[in-house]
Amino acid sequence: MGAITGPTIGPITGPIIGPIIGIIGGARPTKKEIATAEAVGRAVGCAGAALVCGGLGGVMEAACRGAKSAGGLTIGILPGADRREANPYVDIPIVTGMRCARNIIITRTAQAVIAVGGSYGTLSEVAFSLSFGTPVVGLGTWRVEREGHPPAPIVYADTPEDAVERALALVRGGRG
Repeated sequence: MGAITGPTIGPITGPIIGPIIGIIGGARPTKKEIATAEAVGRAVGCAGAALVCGGLGGVMEAACRGAKSAGGLTIGILPGADRREANPYVDIPIVTGMRCARNIIITRTAQAVIAVGGSYGTLSEVAFSLSFGTPVVGLGTWRVEREGHPPAPIVYADTPEDAVERALALVRGGRG
């Protein structure tokens, strides 16, 4: 039996995708949060960045839908062990069987995170991001403060486009 051969493309000398932006938010968002998440996803796709999220419904599905509408790449870090759990806009479903522990993978994979609305799961992702040094941009989400301490270093944005611009600036080493 002979060896299988094919064309070679040579070494990869640069990144094969742009920055990876995490989008986090609730599974049961408001209509406004759905529209916001879709606009964030669209802006991520337009910027040539990849989107990573939890891969399910709500904010995650809306963001993926927006990114896909702009030709973007979407990655879903799924809580269960079945790739069919992924929303229909996920290009790369990553099955973990890790339930909420997948939040660590999302926030470690992202080079910056944009939080849209959200509940306690989103708050945990914000906390993981901050503890890992992953920049966080907030859009209608948690404000984290502790008496006697400075506020958490979350950069707040006013619009989806502003949130993506700030996240990309933070990836490039700016202040957002």
